[in-house]
Amino acid sequence: MAIKKSELYSSLWASCDELRGGMDPSQYKDYILVLLFVKYVSDKYANDPDALIEIPEGGSFKDMQALKGAKDIGDKINIIIGVLAAANDLKGVIDVADFADDDKLGKGKEMVDKLTNLITIFENPSLDFSKNLAGGDDILGDAFEYLMKNFATESGKSKGQFYTPSEVSRVMAKVLSIRDATNKTTFYDPTCGSGSLLLKALDEADGKGTIYGQEKDVATAALARMNMILHGQEAIEIHRGQSTLSDPFFKDSNGYLKTFDFVVANPPFSSKNWATGFNPQDDLYGRFEKDEVESAKTGKASYKTPPDKNGDYAFLLHILKSLKSTGKGACILPHGVLFRGNAEAEIRKSLIERGYIKGIIGLPANLFYGTGIPACIIVMDKEGAADRKHIFMVDASKGFAKDGNKNRLREQDIHKIVDIFNKQTEFPKYSRLVSVEEISDPKNDFNLNIPRYIDSQEVEDIQDIEAHLLGDIPSADIEALKEYWEVYKTLKGELFSASKRSNYSQLKISKDNIKQTIFDHPEFVTFSKEMDALFTDWKTRNTLTLKALTVGIKPKKTIFRISEDVLTAYTGKALMDKYDVYQHLMNYWNDVMQDDCYLIAAEGWKAELSIMKQTKAATVWDCDLAPKTLVIDRYFLAEKKAIEKLEADKEAIAAQLTELEEEHNTEEGYFADLDKVNKANVQKRLKELLAAKPKAKKKDLAMAAEPEATYGEQAVLELYLKLLDDQTELTKKIKLATTALDIKVINRYKTLTEDEIKQLVVDDKWMASLERSIKTEMERISQRLTQRIKELAERYETPLPKQTTDVADLESKITAHLEKMGFVWN
Repeated sequence: MAIKKSELYSSLWASCDELRGGMDPSQYKDYILVLLFVKYVSDKYANDPDALIEIPEGGSFKDMQALKGAKDIGDKINIIIGVLAAANDLKGVIDVADFADDDKLGKGKEMVDKLTNLITIFENPSLDFSKNLAGGDDILGDAFEYLMKNFATESGKSKGQFYTPSEVSRVMAKVLSIRDATNKTTFYDPTCGSGSLLLKALDEADGKGTIYGQEKDVATAALARMNMILHGQEAIEIHRGQSTLSDPFFKDSNGYLKTFDFVVANPPFSSKNWATGFNPQDDLYGRFEKDEVESAKTGKASYKTPPDKNGDYAFLLHILKSLKSTGKGACILPHGVLFRGNAEAEIRKSLIERGYIKGIIGLPANLFYGTGIPACIIVMDKEGAADRKHIFMVDASKGFAKDGNKNRLREQDIHKIVDIFNKQTEFPKYSRLVSVEEISDPKNDFNLNIPRYIDSQEVEDIQDIEAHLLGDIPSADIEALKEYWEVYKTLKGELFSASKRSNYSQLKISKDNIKQTIFDHPEFVTFSKEMDALFTDWKTRNTLTLKALTVGIKPKKTIFRISEDVLTAYTGKALMDKYDVYQHLMNYWNDVMQDDCYLIAAEGWKAELSIMKQTKAATVWDCDLAPKTLVIDRYFLAEKKAIEKLEADKEAIAAQLTELEEEHNTEEGYFADLDKVNKANVQKRLKELLAAKPKAKKKDLAMAAEPEATYGEQAVLELYLKLLDDQTELTKKIKLATTALDIKVINRYKTLTEDEIKQLVVDDKWMASLERSIKTEMERISQRLTQRIKELAERYETPLPKQTTDVADLESKITAHLEKMGFVWN
């Protein structure tokens, strides 16, 4: 069975439950990630003499399996990991966690059970990495990222800094214009954490190039090294244990800082001890130089040493010094670097005048695990810096989704930021190409705070005092909906007419008919059909693409191809935001399609049945790729409808039984003396009743439509019993019909051809689901228009004079009623 991403993730996270106890997430991540690493390399590289990782005797996951239940299991696991580390120069990387630490893992049997259970979880067949990888699609690397994200989330503010959200990493990599990379291309991260930024940059280079990283925290540097190996990266150099600023590791043959083609970084925000271990005023590497001679010659500001208690610009200047003359860099920093004064203002001015800053991207608040403050991406580019006269700014602060207690960039947010930045597209309230001349103007004085240049505030919904006093709807509010009137050109005339007062309009129809009037309007119907046709065209093209998928395909390339096509299809379409449509596709991909594509990549178009749940009462079976509901809907719809009819009849009887119980289970009801209303007690009561009335005859139940009024207790009891019998009979019929249908479906699975499976999966599952999802965008468009018009109508439908009159009338009536009741006051 091929691996599914969702199952892989859930299995790995289940392993974390074994270690939760009193251990901090920042600690138990070291255990889980090391075990994942050992399991992966053992499966992937065992018995392969040319492998990236050597699996020595006594250093594999198989050796760990033999330890299950052993009293000294913790010590023996440490030995196994040590053997593997020694054979692969991974000392200090994979042997950081102590599996014999009884303070963290418990003592005696508790430790034995915990570690045994951990090994058992990793024995799950779905975690057999020797055959479950989809052709270099980094499913294991993605799982590693998934775990680090969850560990960072649970570790909280103080210990989650090791991980940069992958969505932000992707944005940074994509705005660097990494193209035409070769094996000689170099990538550097001076504060590399878990290495996700470097890996995303390398992805943009199609895996070509060499990675260099430095990380002060030893355990985090170990994470980075493992992360690289799990992503299949061989050309890596991760240095650990020293501060990049005080003791940079990567230098050239002359002792100067080594320079790189691309630099990415997410340094600690506003570090207060950045200068520990060296004297910035006498920096060996000239990162904070004050070249007054050059300043006098060029007229450009000289650098200053960053403030003692704020290291943001120290990291930025280190990055700048580490770039080749054509190098490009992207760095995440807090918004304060854009506007803070004193020494930072002078550094900022110098960077702007020298043309090193290509762009700034403002991000939403609360994205990062170490802090909740908003941050930005500073994009630097030395190539063409001397001629750079503009800085491109993007305010992406409002595009995100809530994800637990953090915010997260959605797929549509990532794509929009990257598209607009790379094409330098100016978009109202979102992006601007700002001239250095404007930035250097005395009123701005080299302040780069984004709101100075982009007003992203929503248009205020202003209340119209005259309309509240005199009625009617302000025409300005109606004209504000012009994007709709440009599509539905005559709809406005159907909804509104001119008022006697200029600049005001009246609603021509009842507010209750607004929705129907819009939905029935010919132009709305036409536009809806055009959007349906647009999706149909996209579906036709991509159905062919998807049905052509074969074993060995790379799912990530598949979704890239079809998602780019959906963006192209909806570009420039009125009222429809192409990025909203794109998000529908990406949501479905993440929830369903990617698992299906990994199955196809590993096994092809196979519809294999498997047991999902086994109980004494029943066996629940289904098929991951082509669920049985699809087979039933396509081939056994009549049988399905017959069962649904039986179930509806059964539900109707259940409702009648409930109604009888509620009506007669009162103090004076016929069920009042029963301990419990059930078949046995009702039969007993009916027997007693008939025994007390020997001459009584059973009534015709068909005539007992109103038993209490007409026939009394006997008819109620008899009706209740008949309904129970009918319910039992229907239950039997449903079971027999369901069993018969199951047999038909199981036999049909055996005869399904590959073309039929493709039809079930692509047509009935993927495309049908996407069509339903994307159609909700049209519904949202109509809802926005309907709700806004109704809101305006209700806001001004009762002018103040009428409200005053209505209140006076009500007051008079209430006063009159009170006087009749004898209440009088002055």
